[in-house]
Amino acid sequence: MAGLFGAALVAPAGAASNADDDAPEQIVNGDFSNGTTAPWWWTENNPASVVDGRLCADIPGDTANPWDAIVGQSDLPLIAGESYTLSYTATASVPVTITTNVQMAVDPYTTELGEHDQIDDTAVPITHTFTAKADNDAAQLAFQVGGSSKPFTLCLDDVSLRGGAEPPVYTPDTGSPVRVDQVGYLPDGPKDGTFVTDATDPQTWTLKNAAGTAVASGTTEPGGIDPTSEQNVQTFDFSSYTTAGDGYTITIGDETSEPFAIAKDVYSTLRTDSLAYYYNQRSGIAIDGSIAGAAYARPAGHLNVAPNTGDNDVPCQPGVCDYTLDAAGGWYDAGDQGKYVVNGGISVAELMNTYERTLTAKGANGAALGDGKLKVPEKGNGVPDILDEARWELNFLMEMQVPDGQPLAGMAHHKLHDQAWTGLPQAPDKDSQPRLLHPPSTAATLNLAAAGAQCARLFKSYDAAFADRCLTASRKAWTAAKAHPAVYADAGDATGGGAYNDSNVTDEFYWAASELFITTGDDTYRQAVLTSPLHGHFEAVFPPDGFSWGSTAALGALDLATVPSKLTADQLATVRAMVTDAADAYAQDSRNTLYGLPYAPSGNHYVWGSNSQVLNNAVVLGVAADLTGDTKYRDAVLHALDYILGRNPLNQSYVTGFGERDSHNQHSRIWAHQLNADLPNPPAGTLAGGPDNQLEDPTAQSKLTGCAPAMCYIDDIESYSTNESAINWNAPLAWVASYVDDLGSGDNGGGKAACQVTYTAYRWNGGFTTQVTLKNTGTTAISPWELKWSFADNQKITDRWQAEITQSGRNVSAKPAGWNGSIPPGATVNFGFNGTSSGQVGDPKVFTLNGGTCDTAK
Repeated sequence: MAGLFGAALVAPAGAASNADDDAPEQIVNGDFSNGTTAPWWWTENNPASVVDGRLCADIPGDTANPWDAIVGQSDLPLIAGESYTLSYTATASVPVTITTNVQMAVDPYTTELGEHDQIDDTAVPITHTFTAKADNDAAQLAFQVGGSSKPFTLCLDDVSLRGGAEPPVYTPDTGSPVRVDQVGYLPDGPKDGTFVTDATDPQTWTLKNAAGTAVASGTTEPGGIDPTSEQNVQTFDFSSYTTAGDGYTITIGDETSEPFAIAKDVYSTLRTDSLAYYYNQRSGIAIDGSIAGAAYARPAGHLNVAPNTGDNDVPCQPGVCDYTLDAAGGWYDAGDQGKYVVNGGISVAELMNTYERTLTAKGANGAALGDGKLKVPEKGNGVPDILDEARWELNFLMEMQVPDGQPLAGMAHHKLHDQAWTGLPQAPDKDSQPRLLHPPSTAATLNLAAAGAQCARLFKSYDAAFADRCLTASRKAWTAAKAHPAVYADAGDATGGGAYNDSNVTDEFYWAASELFITTGDDTYRQAVLTSPLHGHFEAVFPPDGFSWGSTAALGALDLATVPSKLTADQLATVRAMVTDAADAYAQDSRNTLYGLPYAPSGNHYVWGSNSQVLNNAVVLGVAADLTGDTKYRDAVLHALDYILGRNPLNQSYVTGFGERDSHNQHSRIWAHQLNADLPNPPAGTLAGGPDNQLEDPTAQSKLTGCAPAMCYIDDIESYSTNESAINWNAPLAWVASYVDDLGSGDNGGGKAACQVTYTAYRWNGGFTTQVTLKNTGTTAISPWELKWSFADNQKITDRWQAEITQSGRNVSAKPAGWNGSIPPGATVNFGFNGTSSGQVGDPKVFTLNGGTCDTAK
C-alpha cells in the first residue's frame, strides 16, 4: 500500500470546522482546483482523473477486500499527541461503505485513524478527528474503496487534514434513562428496571400498554451511585403485573423506556436463534440460505478449493511435527477463522449440557431441541438437532488428536488457523492464507477427554459407533494428559490467531475426570475427582467472576451434581453443596447490584467477554434452581438475562435482533455490513462480548478511554475486545435461553403449585397489618415451604409473627418459624406482619410456593 508520489506542505486548501485555521494544511491539492491529480495516487485497477473539479476513480466490482482498491496521498507529517481533523466530501454512483485510514505507509500499516464511511450519490461533508499516537514524518491517507460486488465511480473533493483540533471525545448514545429488558418478561417472573437520574427522591413510574393506557404504577427506590457505571440510579419493580401483551413501556416523568412484551413464550425465539449461530459458524460446509436465510448463504470454506490451502491436509508449524491432519469441519471460533480446541471444548460441552439438562431437570423441554426444531441441515435423521450441531464440533476435536505412533500420541493439538492474521472482512472460501497446526497442549487434550466422555453417553442411544469413537478418543486423551501433565500453550504464539495459553490445568483434569467417571463409573476417575485439590472448595471450582475456557472445573461439578452416577450420597451432597454455595454468592451479587446482574468482579474489572461471564454465572444459578426449586436462583437467572437484553448502563441489547437497541456490528470477517454494504450484519441471536475496561483494541483505546467499567463497550466492528462474537459466548446464552423458555412453559419454576393463599391487609394510621393463610390443596405434605410475593408499592415490614419473613426491596419471602415446617394435605398455616406504607396496601398479584404459583382466595 505504499504511496506513489512525494509531497510538501502548501497553503490550506480549505478549513476544517474544528481544526485550527492557522495550522498548516497537510493535504496537497485537496480541492483539485489546478485540474491535476498529483500528488494523489491510486492502485492500478482503479484509474483516476480530475472531472469537474473533483478526483474521480472507476472502482472495479467483485474485489474481495477494502484494500484491493485504494486512492491515497502519502508523506503526511504527524506529531505524537497532536489532534487532527480530516474532512472531505465524496460521492459514489452506488451506495458503498469505504474505509478511511490515516496510517503508516509500510507494513504493519498501523492506523492513527480508521473509520468506515457510508457514501452514496449525494455529496455530504464527512469529518473525523483523531489524536496521533506516534510521530510519523511520512504517514498516509488511504481511502480503501474495494470489496464491493458492483463497480462504481467514486469522486472526492475538499480533502483536508489539519492539526490544532480539539481532542476527540466519544459520548455514547444511551437513549432513554429508563432501562428495561427490551425483549420482555415472563408473566410470573420478576420484572425490574433501572432509572438513571440526578434525582435522589423516589419517582413515580407508570406501566402503559401498547395503546398508551396506564395499567400499573408505583414509586422507584433510590439506589445511589452505581460503581460499575458511575451513574446515579433508582430501581423499580412491577412484578405484580402479570397480564400478557406486547408493546408495554415504563414512563418516569418525561422519559419512556424501550417497548417490551410480557408473555410466557417471550424467550422462545432467543432459544432457537442463539443455537442457529453455530450453523452459521460452521467450517467446511456450504451454508444453505434456505436454512440460515438468504443473506447468510456462502460457499464452503477451507476445503482445499483455490484459493484455500484448506483444512483437509493441514501441516504443523515448522519443527512441530512431520505429519498432516484432516481437520476439516468444526466451528470458526469467533470473528477470525481459526479453530481452537480449548474454546471448542467448553462451547460444545455447554451445548451438550443444554440438551442433557432436558434429561435430568424437572419440566425441561427436550422437544424444543429435538429433531426438526433447529436450523441444521441434518433434520429428519432421528437425532436431536442440538446434538447434530454438537457433532459437527466433536468431529473436529477428535480430528485434532495426535495419531498413534507419533510423539505425544493421544494428545490434542491446541489450535489450527491462518499463518498470519487475515484481513477484515474476509469470506472463508476466499482465504488464501496457509493453515497450520500448532503444538499439542495438556489443556487441549483434557478438553477432548471431557467433551468426548460426555459425547459417549449422549450419543449412545442414537449412534453407538460414534459414541464408541468419542469414548475411545476420550480415554486415549486422558492417558496422554496423565503422561504429559504440563505441556502448555505458548503465550507468545498469537500471530494469525489467539494464544489461548493456560498454565494451570488442575481445572481441566477435574472436568475430564468428572465426565469420564459419570460415563464409565470407573473408580480411577472417581478418585481423580475426589483427590483433586479443587474438590469441595466451591470458590476454586466456581470462580467469583465466572467460569470460562481457562477455568473449566465448574463444567464437571455441574454434571456431577445433576447427571446420575455412582457417587455415594455423601459425595453427591458435597458436589451439590458446591453448586448451591456458588449460586448463593451469585444470587447475592444480583441482589446487591443496581442493574441486577449476578456478576461482581473484583475491583469492577470487566473482562474481555464479560457478557459470557454473566451468563456462565446464570448457568450455575439455573442448575441450583433445578436442584432446589428455590426461586431466588431462578430470579437471578432472569435478572442476568435482563442485563444482557437492555437493562444495563448503556441501554444496549447485546444480542443481535433482540430489542430496539441491539448490537449488530460485531467484529466478524464474515458478517461485516459496517465495512461492506453487500455483506450482512450478524444473524439474529449473536451475542456481543460486552464491556472490557482494559480497552484491548485500538478502537476502544481511541474512543473509550476513561470509561466506567460497565460503559467500556462500543458497537463497532473494529472493537474486537468489546464487540466480538464467539462460540464460547453464545453457548451460555443458548443454555440460559433454553432454561428461561422452559420457565415460560409453566413446568419449571413457573408452574402451578398445590396451594391457595388468603391475603388480608388492614390500613391504620400510618401503617398496615396483614394476615396470611397458606393452604395445602394437594394430596401430599409440603415440607419445607417458602412463600414469595412482591408488594405493589413502597411497603416496609416492621413486625412479624408465626413465620420467618425477610424483605428485599418489594420482594418478600416467608419461611417456617420452625414448628410449622410441614403442611399436611388440606391443612393451613397462618402468619402475619405489621408495616408502614405511604401508598397502597392491596393484595399482591402473584404468590409462589417453592417456585410454583398458588391460587388466591377470592
